[in-house]
Amino acid sequence: MRLRPASRLLAVAVLGAMCAALLTACGSHPRNLLASIRSGHVILGTKYDQPGLGLRDPTRDDIVGFDPSVSTFVVNHIADRLGVAHPRIRWRETPSAQREALIGYGEVDMIAASYSINAARSAKVDFAGPYLVNYQGLLVRGSDNTVKTLTDLDSPDRKLCSVTGSTSAQNVKRQLPHVQLQEYDSYSSCVEALRNAKVDALTTDEVILAGYAHFFPKYNLRVLSMTYPHDTCSPKGEFIPAGRPFSTERYGIGMAKGQPESVAAVNDALRAMLAPRPGRHSVWEDALRTSIGDASVDEMIARAAAPGSRFTLFPSPGDLSFLDSKSTPCPTGMTR
Repeated sequence: MRLRPASRLLAVAVLGAMCAALLTACGSHPRNLLASIRSGHVILGTKYDQPGLGLRDPTRDDIVGFDPSVSTFVVNHIADRLGVAHPRIRWRETPSAQREALIGYGEVDMIAASYSINAARSAKVDFAGPYLVNYQGLLVRGSDNTVKTLTDLDSPDRKLCSVTGSTSAQNVKRQLPHVQLQEYDSYSSCVEALRNAKVDALTTDEVILAGYAHFFPKYNLRVLSMTYPHDTCSPKGEFIPAGRPFSTERYGIGMAKGQPESVAAVNDALRAMLAPRPGRHSVWEDALRTSIGDASVDEMIARAAAPGSRFTLFPSPGDLSFLDSKSTPCPTGMTR
């Protein structure tokens, strides 16, 4: 059937709207970070709803937090190396479920948004970094002195909060079978429930928890480290020794695959950000302190420096060897 001209125009309009809605951009290609910096305009992805990491500040019409601070330093450092002006930055909110699609469809040049590097994601995008080593932790009320360690929650009277479907909460539930798991639709809802004593603790990445504690000082919240209280087996059959930190996460900067020059340039910028400065903190450490507070950073540094510590803080950009590390299988018969 041959379409009339008006019908053809309508079909084209409908197809265009569908493309925009599905983020396919109908034939658009991934962006190239270096080319965008040379052009004077970059689109950077981050979170808009994570205090300390990435938060939209409507009073300043700006995005604040550690992730955007890292992104801004990176693109400006690369611009300086290329001998061009610092590019104009446009921020794009990048929810976790959409990150790979936004990169692949050319909606962003790069994403720094609590983006943990793992093998599955590395098959879809290229990562620079890591720029932060992070662990799962607990957020509790400062006035509640009865919760000092993870095992203090192992009681039917205790309530642990996390977002619906969170692997963080399931990790804890396997170790603390008696704790009541309360699932909310957002971490902000969990923080509000914690503040009102409806739950006893919130669990997710420590830096996110530290951001909430720093952003809401009047709530008097504190972050607790988490280590496995006894030898256990992961759901994948990996042996986890007692004392190992929960869920080591290494945040990276995601870009389209096949751009090794961009990845190398970002890693070089991250190393410059981490470089010590005489008589001062590194730019990286200053940004982290501004984002989550001096107290949290001081605790993380002291913890990493403690004898026999299994925690670290300062990352090694460009070193992705952890993706190839082999796990130890659980002994026969071990279930916990």
